[in-house]
Amino acid sequence: MNGWTGAATALLLCGVAPAAWGATTGRVRRRVPAQNLTCTSLCLVFLLLAQGFRRPAYTDTALVLSVLGPAGTLLYVRLLADELAAHPPRARALRPVTAVSYLAVPVALLPLCFAAGPGRAMVKLLLIGALLLLGSWSATRAVSAPGTTGHALGGPEEVRGGDV
Repeated sequence: MNGWTGAATALLLCGVAPAAWGATTGRVRRRVPAQNLTCTSLCLVFLLLAQGFRRPAYTDTALVLSVLGPAGTLLYVRLLADELAAHPPRARALRPVTAVSYLAVPVALLPLCFAAGPGRAMVKLLLIGALLLLGSWSATRAVSAPGTTGHALGGPEEVRGGDV
């Protein structure tokens, strides 16, 4: 085991496992942000393992996950909009999850960029990092949107009192 695989193991145990537990238990207002954090952390684990095992194919897996993870979060937000509007995520709980997601990406990617050196691999790492940060940003905005935009339960008929 080298330092990269050790860091990947630590992130898997201390980052992915608690986030995955949060994504599978509790209310929707906790599960949806935790699902996004799980995808971000798992993507970083793949990148660390790619460097640790010297397998560039794992970087491609991380690239795919960096695109599909936030897309899955946005899909869950769309499908569960009524429940999120009824019980929106608390800002007190959403901010730390977002901060961890924003902080974990540069902390993991900067050493990987130095190890990769200038070239195509570094460009791919920076692209993955940008996708993860943009995905976390858009997912956080989408999770907090149903509660702030006044998404109505039951649709427009219920809001207008049945006058359609």
